[in-house]
Amino acid sequence: MQNLKKLIEEAWEDRNLLDNSEYITAVETVIARLDKGELRVAEPIGNRWHTNDWIKKAVILYFPIRKMVEIEVGPFVFHDKMKLKTDYKKTGVRVVPHAIARYGAHLAKGVILMPSYINIGAYVDEGTMVDTWATVGSCAQIGKHCHLSGGVGIGGVLEPVQAAPVIIEDNCFLGSRAIVVEGVHLEREVVLGANVVLTASTKIIDVTKADRTEYKGFVPERSVVIPGSYTKTFPAGDFQVPCALIIGTRKESTDKKTSLNDALRENNVSV
Repeated sequence: MQNLKKLIEEAWEDRNLLDNSEYITAVETVIARLDKGELRVAEPIGNRWHTNDWIKKAVILYFPIRKMVEIEVGPFVFHDKMKLKTDYKKTGVRVVPHAIARYGAHLAKGVILMPSYINIGAYVDEGTMVDTWATVGSCAQIGKHCHLSGGVGIGGVLEPVQAAPVIIEDNCFLGSRAIVVEGVHLEREVVLGANVVLTASTKIIDVTKADRTEYKGFVPERSVVIPGSYTKTFPAGDFQVPCALIIGTRKESTDKKTSLNDALRENNVSV
């Protein structure tokens, strides 16, 4: 593994080395291991998540060593550098037409893809549902038994290489059209209501206590989150700026598939 990392780092500093078969093989090996889930762009180590910069570099280096080819799938034609995943039956993944996942993305056993898109470098763990027209961007990390509802957008990241990808931990539920980008991290069992938008600069305000707590880029475990707004003063006047509100905590006794509706109703929020 250290030799593989050494070759990737050398090729990153000098792209001319990609004319050498040894370096091409190193890049292809990393992508193959990403595809199988043997390597991850980011992984939990103890209580922290660590981003493997060199693996992101390999993903970026994979593009210049690939040639554009035409891919025909029945009446559909694509023109791209990346192969599509094809081993779904062997790996126990259910894929509904017209779901697409690029080679180099890992889908664990029991993943269900409705018509959706998974980009290279992403990791989707077992039992997760990626619902209709949801997208999982490059290098995003999705945990076990999550539900990404219709139209959910999970942002991808390749450069800068030191930037952390979006991390969605186990058993999270993301409501329709929710958007999570720019390396935002959801701890386990977080529930996002429909249309919640989380960026690195979005204020995430816990309003469950008299003294509010504010987060950015991070949502604590089992939080129930809905869209909100706050007043901000500009030279032209006072305007409402979007934020996200933590309105409660997901109960352990609540069934994971229905906890979104239950949690919102408990807090007098229309569903």
